[in-house]
Parts: sequence; structure tokens; C-alpha cells
Amino acid sequence: MNILMTALTLIVLLGAFGAQLLRWSRVLQREHYEPASMRRFLERWTSPTIAGAKSTERFSSSRPVTLSHVALVLVLIGVVARVSLLSLLATIAYGYLCPVGLSIKGRTSTLQWTKRLRLIVVVAGIEGVLLGALGFLVHPPYLLEVADVWAAPFLLAGSVVLLTPLSEKEAKGYINQAEHRLQRVHPRVVGITGSYGKTSTKNHLKELLGSDLQVVATPKSFNNRAGLSRAINEHLSEGTQVFIAEMGTYGPGEIRDLCTWCPPEIAVVTAIGPVHLERMGSIEAIVAAKREITERASTIILNVDEPRLAQWVQPLTSANKKVVTAGSKDCEVAIRESDGRWTLTVRGEIIGEVLAPQSLQASNVACAAAAALELGSAPRAVLERIEHLGVIANRANVVTAASGVTVIDDTFNANPASATASLLLLDSLPVTGRKVVVTPGLIELGDEQYGYNQRLGEGCRNLGFELCVVGRTNARALFEGFVERPLRFTTRPDAVEWVRATLHATDAVLYLNDLPDHYP
Repeated sequence: MNILMTALTLIVLLGAFGAQLLRWSRVLQREHYEPASMRRFLERWTSPTIAGAKSTERFSSSRPVTLSHVALVLVLIGVVARVSLLSLLATIAYGYLCPVGLSIKGRTSTLQWTKRLRLIVVVAGIEGVLLGALGFLVHPPYLLEVADVWAAPFLLAGSVVLLTPLSEKEAKGYINQAEHRLQRVHPRVVGITGSYGKTSTKNHLKELLGSDLQVVATPKSFNNRAGLSRAINEHLSEGTQVFIAEMGTYGPGEIRDLCTWCPPEIAVVTAIGPVHLERMGSIEAIVAAKREITERASTIILNVDEPRLAQWVQPLTSANKKVVTAGSKDCEVAIRESDGRWTLTVRGEIIGEVLAPQSLQASNVACAAAAALELGSAPRAVLERIEHLGVIANRANVVTAASGVTVIDDTFNANPASATASLLLLDSLPVTGRKVVVTPGLIELGDEQYGYNQRLGEGCRNLGFELCVVGRTNARALFEGFVERPLRFTTRPDAVEWVRATLHATDAVLYLNDLPDHYP
């Protein structure tokens, strides 16, 4: 009987451990296999702030504890009091149910069982089994088996670290293949980076070049080492004349590394701002990381609407770089807006004016136009193509729903500058009814995140908007800034359902940012 009970207990604990591995593997994959993400997201999910509120519950107060806290306290009591059954039951409940809201299957993203993830999970599983096996040598019983369940995210993080040499070796193979393909095809390479505006500028440049050249651009947001090498290996064909490479970074040295095997002839820097501040640590670190793209490029295009980038002009010029300034103010390639029209000016010469494209940022288009001109496009051709630029999906797109409600889709933008621009866009809409902002707030802003979201709530209140807060990641800061008890929704689909049931043709809604469901 004792053997049977022991076997059943271990099977149930193994199931709890497996459930935790699946939950946290999904977080790890979404966070690009960064080991430190396990700690950050464990803190987010165990935060007690308004946990478990109903979909349309108005904010009243924070819940003092979560189920994870209750389970942990019971485990500790069981260990101290040597009541193994209490520790076991609390751990099993935690393993199968917690963190509440972080599902195994996922609503917005499911696990992609890549070769890398399979290996990470196997190694973490072996680590867990070895730890559990040691549990038979310690007292009280099941202590290390219980620890296994709670340690699942850290075992995954440890697996990533252990497998780093193997991952680096495999990545190096893809990078070597990409480097050789670049050398064989030998396109002119345009590297684009910036805290925001990278993807928009990349897409604008491809459109502005039109049929003048055979162009390949990195798809979607393939802007790290794996994405860039994959884009080259899968999409760079013989005869390609221009390769547009979006380059992102989560830390110092990453862009420099990209440029060693994908060196840009032309480097475009779109903006500097507090994006990924949680990882980068400071604005100064972001500035230094973005500047790495200028080291190998011979021509640098800078959005001088951004004061920090304007400060780069003189030092880069002194370093014998060709610097082209772009933006919406006085600069070499300027797009100025007046009365709904854009005027393109190139080195003091007015090329002409066109109707301002809907939802596009003039500074991003100016940077793309400057790059197109450097690649040989005629100014008049660039002007004509500006008028017909397509909108960038999910970035401040204004559409009219079937119900007649005016909708601003800004779900892919997540930085303070774009948030401010979207609020002003909503304010400018000529609707006579309600104006509503649906948002989970802004993320990855480090110690400044609370303040930025508080100011976002204040901005909504000051402009007379209604606020619908999605999730709990930034709920407290948004509530504090808005003051007037906004509506709160657990998920974005809940908020969309409310919008469709509540708003009418005279109303407008702004969907500002959208977080995947591995965020609470």
C-alpha cells in the first residue's frame, strides 16, 4: 500500500511539474529564450494587484494575496510543521492551477515545439528528475519533489544557460550561411534601427523604391540575429540589388554583432526613446546600443526631429561619415505638413506637395525618402510614391467599423511617443459622441513604467476620453492617473465585445497596444 501511495503521489507531482514546465516554456519562447525573463514574469504573475477581477468590474481596491501566495504559505507551514500532506496538497494545487490566468494552452500564442524548445524542456525535465531523485535521501519526505514544481521556471532558465554553447554553435552555422549568401548576391544593404519606427520606415523604403530596383526586406519584425539570418537564407535571391535589414537590440553589442556579418552601406536611425528600458537599464545604454549601427556604414541617415539623434551629426561628420538629416523640420530631406498636405524638400529645393497619407508619421517617411534618394531614386518619383504609401498594419490605422464606429487600430505600437500621438489623433477625429481608449498600457519601461502609464491615464482624463483598462499589468498606474474609476477588462476580446455592444456610429475607439496573454 505504501509503495502504491508513493507511486501515485509521484505521478501527481510529476503532472504538476509538467504543467508548470508547459506554462513557463510558453513564456520563455515568447521572451526569445532570455533566462532573466523567468524571474521578471514570475514577479508579474505573483503580484497581488487586482488579481482575479471580473471582466467588467470597476476598480475598487487591490486584492491582498493571490492563490500562488496562499499555496506558498501553506507549503512553508507544512515544511516547518513537518506536515508533508499539507505541503503536497498546496504544491499540487499550485502546479495545476497557478499562476491563475497563465494558461497552458494559451489564448494569443501556443507553444511552437521547435528543436530548441524541445531540447530545453528535455534538459529541464532531466534536471527535475535528478532533483526529485535526491528527495528520497532527505527528510521530510517529498521536500525536493515539492521544490521541483515551484522551481520549474528556474530549471528552464538553467537549461537555456546550459545549452547556450550548443545554441551558439547552431546559430553560427545559419549566420555563416547568410554571410556567404550576402557576399555572393552582393546587394546594397540598408540597415534600419531605432527605438520605434523601424518596421514602418523599412516598409516605406521598399515602397518608395518601387520597381526601380530589385528589393528584398526582412519580413515582419525579423530584426534579431535569428530573424535576420533566416530572412537572408530564405528570401535573398540572385539578382537582388537592395537588401533592407531591420535591426533591433535588447542589449549592448547585439547590433554591432549583426553588422559584422551583415554590414550596412546605409544606416538609418529612426528614433531614440525609453523602449526596452526594462532590459537596457537606461536611455544612455539605448543611445549607445543604437549607435553601433553607424560603425560600419558609410552613409548615416538620422531623424533629427529626435534631439538625441541631432547630437550625432557633428561627431559622425567628423568621423568622415556621410550624414543625411531627415525629419519634419529644417533638415536635408524634410517632409512638412500643412493643411492636410505634405511638402517634400530635398536640400533646400521644394520637390512638390502631396495629400498627406493617412496614419503615417512624416519623420519615418522622410527617413525612408532619404534612403531611397541615396539609392538613386529620383526626387520626383519619390514624391509621387509618397502619396500612395500603404498604411502599416495595426499602427494608428483609422477605419470605420460596420456599426459606423470610428476605430483607431494602434495595437502594435507600445511606446510613450506613439501613445501620445494616438491620443492626439483620437482627439482630432470629427465625431460628436463618445471617445474611448482601450489599452493594457505600456510595457518594458523599467522603473519609469509606472509613471508613464500614470501619465497615459492622465492624458485620457484631460482629453475627456473614457478609459477601458485591459489586464492588470499596468492597471494600478492607469487607474491612478485617470482617477475616475475606468472600466476594467480581463482580456482584449472582452473589451472589444463591450465596445461593439455599447458604442454607436457617432463614437470612436482607440485600441492602444495589445499584450500577448503571457502578460497578466
